[in-house]
Amino acid sequence: MMSNERQEQVTTTEARAGVTPHMTRYVLGISLALVVVLFAIIYAIAAT
Repeated sequence: MMSNERQEQVTTTEARAGVTPHMTRYVLGISLALVVVLFAIIYAIAAT
C-alpha cells in the first residue's frame, strides 16, 4: 500500500551529516612518493 505522504529529500551533505575532508588525496600522494623512493633505494642497493 502506498502512503499519500511526500518523502523528504535531503542533500548528499545532509545525508552524511557533514563534510568530508580532502586528506585522502594527500595521504595517497605522499604514500606513493614514499614507495617510489623506497623502491629506488632498494634497487640502488641491490644493483651494487
